[in-house]
Amino acid sequence: MGFLPLFFLIILAFVNPVILSEKHEEIKANPTSRSTIDVKGDPHNVVWVVQLSDLHFSVYHPERALQFSEFIGPALKMINPSLVLITGDLTDGKTLDHLKMRVDEAEWIEYDKVMKDVIARSGLPVECFYDLRGNHDKFGVPVVGGNSDFFTKYSINAGLNRSGEVFSVTLLSSGRKHLFVGFDSAMAIGLRGPTNLFGHPADQLLANLDAELSQWDSPHQEAVTKFSFGHFPLSFSSATSSRKSLKDIFLKHSISAYLCGHLHTKFGDNLKKHYQHPGHGLGALQGYFQLNSHQGVLERGNCSLGEEPNKEFWEWEMGDWRKNRKMRIVAVDDGHVSFLDIDYRSKAPSTIILPTFPLDSRTMQRASYLEGYLCKSVNQSSYERIRTLIFSEREIIFAIVKIYDTRSGNLNLVLESRMAKQPSNESRGDLYIVPWNWRAFVDPSPDRFWLQIEAVDNSGTFSFSQMRPFSINGQVSKIHWKWSEFLVMGCMWDLLYRPLLFSILGLLFSLLLIPKAFHIYSKRHHPYEKFRPILGSKTTRECIVTGPLWILMELSRTPSLWNSFMVYLLYLMFFPWFYGQVFSENYSMAYMSPKGWTVKISELDGWISNIGVPDVLVIVLPHLFYIVLPSILVAAALVAERERYRVHYMFLSGKKEEDGDTGFSRVSEVNYSGNYSDCCVSFCVWCGRWARKALLVVCLAIMWKHWKHCRAVTVAYEANPFLYTAPYCLPIPLLLAFAVYKTRGR
Repeated sequence: MGFLPLFFLIILAFVNPVILSEKHEEIKANPTSRSTIDVKGDPHNVVWVVQLSDLHFSVYHPERALQFSEFIGPALKMINPSLVLITGDLTDGKTLDHLKMRVDEAEWIEYDKVMKDVIARSGLPVECFYDLRGNHDKFGVPVVGGNSDFFTKYSINAGLNRSGEVFSVTLLSSGRKHLFVGFDSAMAIGLRGPTNLFGHPADQLLANLDAELSQWDSPHQEAVTKFSFGHFPLSFSSATSSRKSLKDIFLKHSISAYLCGHLHTKFGDNLKKHYQHPGHGLGALQGYFQLNSHQGVLERGNCSLGEEPNKEFWEWEMGDWRKNRKMRIVAVDDGHVSFLDIDYRSKAPSTIILPTFPLDSRTMQRASYLEGYLCKSVNQSSYERIRTLIFSEREIIFAIVKIYDTRSGNLNLVLESRMAKQPSNESRGDLYIVPWNWRAFVDPSPDRFWLQIEAVDNSGTFSFSQMRPFSINGQVSKIHWKWSEFLVMGCMWDLLYRPLLFSILGLLFSLLLIPKAFHIYSKRHHPYEKFRPILGSKTTRECIVTGPLWILMELSRTPSLWNSFMVYLLYLMFFPWFYGQVFSENYSMAYMSPKGWTVKISELDGWISNIGVPDVLVIVLPHLFYIVLPSILVAAALVAERERYRVHYMFLSGKKEEDGDTGFSRVSEVNYSGNYSDCCVSFCVWCGRWARKALLVVCLAIMWKHWKHCRAVTVAYEANPFLYTAPYCLPIPLLLAFAVYKTRGR
């Protein structure tokens, strides 16, 4: 029938993996920046750092920078962290309507000014501040160090000559090492948004990251608490050209946590994900999805000597400063990791309480903590005291710990004890402690016991820590995602892009080709007037099954409209969708297809293909799912409605009309009304063609949605809609208008 070769052509167009250009992926190894900080003073077994993310300083929203300077400088002075990690999106890079996205030097000048003020007010040395790029900081930046790369001019890292893509700092405290490794995985060739959404680590970056995380590894070395920090969550980070990923490196080293940003809090507050190897739960789909924050069922560890422990790590995405004014404190107490997110939307808290032991059972290490308890490989002397950090502008008079038992369904107070501040000669912060009988709280339930700390300062103000469940024996309480949280954290979009693209393209071609093949078969083997009643049915259930096929067959019987849709789909498969400016500087126009962008940076480099995969999914998939698919269905429904109305009209007038398509006389409704169910007969003729009017409203809705997409694209990439984006913007309105025109009248 001529359609089988077409399917092979479609598969060949996309079956090969999208391999990034050598010029894009071959990034030379930059020297990494290593440093060591000797943390002096008490508490000697505890260190803490502050994380900030997604500042989005904007010339259109000056309050973000003003409040950052007002709140964060004094807060850092009160908290006195050993490190301050700023994990990307330092500036906004958007116009007021959020459509045009390119870096703005005025925002970087403001960032530089504000950070200098914050550092001065905090009293901290500038060397303890680390900042890195997010996708907004790379909007339209074609070359690192180029004229539009303001990060290399105004950032803290650049000012301290931290030029590598990977950098690390080790905190030394009482013989323990706490390693923090940061990395910049923003696009090497920074496109404008919206197709600059994912992190793109290269193989060289992963090699450098692996080396930095290994720097303290040795058979006789004490355990090192390892962290990594970056901007992009793993669900929004692509694999390298050799299909390696950040997840592989993090699991290899069993880091405590990967600290990141990017997603803000508009998708939810539980953007936290636990990874482990070996994984359990979804089999072959495990790499594509994770249904909840914890991966499958945890098997009890084996305490045999020499057995390799389970590999695991946490990913903790933090909220944004942009709208939600979030700041995070991460503490490590004798190897136990905890964190607290603080909200500055209303006012700056005068007292901050962060319990460091026992740990929150929702975010503790899942495998290692359980194995440490069962195998007694962890120094259980650290279990002997409840501990909490308290940061306050005023003197704390006393602190009380309260533990509640929830087995009865109510909060029943089972322990209330006054805590004492740990004495010290040189204090970095106040650690409050109290001995307790921890064995009395060993329980198989991870959320039976809840802990809260209460503190009173010298003004009589009461402050409370967040209520949190805890588990001494390593039982982990699950965090249940909302649907939106699953979409952004549980779905690995780099892996899903191609299957989703294949699926929607296969569906679109099937909607056109299968009914066409069915129609050709019916013409060759049955007179249409005999075949047509086969599609009819007397039951509603049968009508639901055969009705859509009949509707799509009617589209295939309108050659001009069917051919137009087929040509458009083939164009979308093989040719550029639109042209536009993807850089802030004056470069040649680039063009985009489902395989990514093709750009030209210099005559020496030539054209570089397949840039921005899978970032282009934000344009490709919505267009195919929400515009092209409904357009085909609506066009088919319009043709089917006209045919049913024509037959109904012929039945009322008692006429017959030759079918130019099949060569057979179309039978009147009276000849097959017994075979067609009432739902098929009356599908499009109720109330004087109101179905057509409803379909016209749907056409208008599709065109409105499409117009919004086209406007966003033309503004974002400064493209003329009639010249550079015509293949993307014009065909759908023309096809729908043509369908309306072809189905007018009788």
